Amino acid sequence: MHLAQWSQTCGPPGRSSTVLSSVPLQILFYFNIVYYIFYFLATLLMIIYKSQVFSYPDANLALDLALLFIMVILEAVRLYLGVKGNLTEEELPLGISLALTVANVILSVYFLVWETYVLRADVIINALLLIFYGLEGILDIFSIAAFVS
Repeated sequence: MHLAQWSQTCGPPGRSSTVLSSVPLQILFYFNIVYYIFYFLATLLMIIYKSQVFSYPDANLALDLALLFIMVILEAVRLYLGVKGNLTEEELPLGISLALTVANVILSVYFLVWETYVLRADVIINALLLIFYGLEGILDIFSIAAFVS
């Protein structure tokens, strides 16, 4: 049985057998899952370190921790919807993932620029995270465009 015959008989009804999901985007999502675990733990440990070594105002410490945990929740939802949207070739989950990427870029910039104390390690890990977000955002846009057309 040729591939064309298989797609007509065994493929999903009403859909062509063309795969539109992005492999590079999927790879970036998986790398980002691993990197974000490292990012969260490193940022949490650095906040603890800075609170012990420097005079960290309590209100700022609470704000930084709250924003970090909000970022974790947004990141988990963003990655879940991004992976799901890419694999199922649906625009809506991928679009929501893209919107959450923008929110997490703002939070990452907060930890890069406006956090109470910014260490060199903060700059490095946030710069890498922003690179991941930029690449994923570009590939998200291309994938959504491919799914729509």
